[in-house]
Amino acid sequence: MSETPPFLERHQFLIYRLFSLAGLVPVGAFLAVHLLTNASVLGGAASFQSRVDLIHSLGPLLVPVEVAFIFLPIMFHAAVGFVIIANGMPNVGSYPYVGNVRYALQRATGMVAFAFIVWHIIQLHWLGAPLGGGQFDPHYATSTAAVALQPTWVTILYAIGILAAVFHFANGLWTLGITWGIWTSPAAMRRANVISIVVGVGLAAAGLGALGGMRAVDVEQARAVETWMHEQLERQQPPTAEPAPVAAARKED
Repeated sequence: MSETPPFLERHQFLIYRLFSLAGLVPVGAFLAVHLLTNASVLGGAASFQSRVDLIHSLGPLLVPVEVAFIFLPIMFHAAVGFVIIANGMPNVGSYPYVGNVRYALQRATGMVAFAFIVWHIIQLHWLGAPLGGGQFDPHYATSTAAVALQPTWVTILYAIGILAAVFHFANGLWTLGITWGIWTSPAAMRRANVISIVVGVGLAAAGLGALGGMRAVDVEQARAVETWMHEQLERQQPPTAEPAPVAAARKED
């Protein structure tokens, strides 16, 4: 009497496709939006704060949206990814050298990116407050993020984490197209390579640019801008004129 195959084996086709799809939407889409939002700090504290305020305007809906469209998909993608890594077989005979390097880097960057995401959440998200983290205050977005990123070792780890996450996503676009049969010919795969490189370089530039922008922030000036913007939101009145801190910040930018 034969044993029933494990659940993952019985549903491998569906699980692998959901795994690759989750890597694109919503996880990959969130990565792109998150990095581009953070890069808005290059336009000044007011620019970044306005985008954070827009996100937090969801109010009580923000937590269920985060859970449903960010945390759960990331956990699913990571869990399946670790199962794939644990059961992965050497593929030297199946892929040329460059393909093998990409195969190895995809899995290595996935593990680095997951560790980085966990640390990032603990350090900045309110969920990390019981563990001594939760340093990010959405009402003082630029100044609190800048303070959290000031230590050099933190900046270095963020750079590594950002590059790992971006490579994992950009290279994953290429493998996703193969999994779903979008590009099957050598010419299509070459075009997919170009798309992956463009996406990867663009997101890496946004992520590292945001990192550099946060480190260049004048914390006191940013806090003055954020305080004024927070007061305007509390009054629920649109600002009629820019206060001195905002005007000074725009001149310097």
